[in-house]
Amino acid sequence: MSLTQHGSQLFQLARFGAFNSYFMREPHGLTLIDANLPGSAPAILKAAQQIGLPITRIVLTHAHSDHVGSLDALHAALPGAEVSISARDARILAGDFSVDAGEGPAKLRGGLTATQTRPDRLLHDGDRVGPMRVVAAPGHTPGHLAFYDERDGSLIAGDAFQVAGGLAVAGQLRPLFPFPALATWDARLAAEAAARLAELKPSRLAVGHGRVLEQPTGAMWKVVQAAQRHSPKLAR
Repeated sequence: MSLTQHGSQLFQLARFGAFNSYFMREPHGLTLIDANLPGSAPAILKAAQQIGLPITRIVLTHAHSDHVGSLDALHAALPGAEVSISARDARILAGDFSVDAGEGPAKLRGGLTATQTRPDRLLHDGDRVGPMRVVAAPGHTPGHLAFYDERDGSLIAGDAFQVAGGLAVAGQLRPLFPFPALATWDARLAAEAAARLAELKPSRLAVGHGRVLEQPTGAMWKVVQAAQRHSPKLAR
């Protein structure tokens, strides 16, 4: 697992070059964003040792298995670290893969695996996790979240966008890396969420799959507008 720093606070941990977790550095510890594929815990713990700070929080953008696969192992190694996820995707962690009436497509998509770990905190739009503001970004999953660092404008967007295979909104197929699109539950909601994230005008876009982009707002709007052309009601 490679470790790359972006700016003064953000660290990218990439497994197999395409499956990302992130550390957000704070004065007294690290917040881990996403728990990556199964088997990633030793490398994540080693990376924290390289940085020289303890992992004090684990926050999850959503409950797909490539983002929560090492959660149980990390929780066992770090029992004092607070675990957080959206209230909606906490149901997926608990093994409830049902969709509510009127919520959207009738079946969730992507890798769905229940975990033994239960969250200590359920997150909602507008909550704060240290210096980061929680931004609801449903569509890839019903309770997908993004995290906006108000110190420097970094946006950790999970799978609301992808960069691997070409920049895209969740639900837009990129043949060179099709997995986020194939795992997207509601492409219309995902396009709406991506537009709200682009409106933040982030200085940096960090996604679940692919490299970190600097000054990404213009590129984000291009792919959002492409998604909007397939859903006319989404146009600004």
